Amino acid sequence: MIALNTPKVDFNFTAKDFNLLGVDNKYYTLSDCYGKNGFIVMFICNHCPYVQSIITNLVSDVNLLKRDYQINVIAIMPNDVNESSEDSFKNMIDFAKENKFTFPYLLDSKQEVAKEYGAVCTPDFFGFNANLNLCYRGRFNSAKKEKIQNYEIGSSDLFQAMKFIAETGNPPVDQKSSIGCSIKWSNSTS
Repeated sequence: MIALNTPKVDFNFTAKDFNLLGVDNKYYTLSDCYGKNGFIVMFICNHCPYVQSIITNLVSDVNLLKRDYQINVIAIMPNDVNESSEDSFKNMIDFAKENKFTFPYLLDSKQEVAKEYGAVCTPDFFGFNANLNLCYRGRFNSAKKEKIQNYEIGSSDLFQAMKFIAETGNPPVDQKSSIGCSIKWSNSTS
């Protein structure tokens, strides 16, 4: 497993449309998902230790962002399931239930959305303002593969950045790269 850091935010990037199957067996597009004051697209997977270390706190934070700031979120699983069987659709369903996802968890089976967004690792966060302009491409928090004890809901870099974006429409100045497991690309798409 190769650990990668995300690149710096590209402020000229805008949210790209998609049509992906969710763990609830419904298809979702961009227009189904974005929020009034912002939108988070996060590329995650079931087995990544970086994702596993933050998932409980991440779910709490995005629920609070949705409730208090009208920021919606989706999670996209970009890995080739032939390369990573732990990330199968059935396991995605189980992972979403175990972690009480209140947002769509979508399978990018052709890996086209991950490529269009330029995702490089799991987790990889893309935070958009109300106009769907990219304003944040950074980490959840300082945790790497270890869970942070006594986590205070709403204290993450992602939460604070998205709160700022919802209130101002502008990108936060201080953005630190996310680190995570490299996306498992299919030989036919890489």
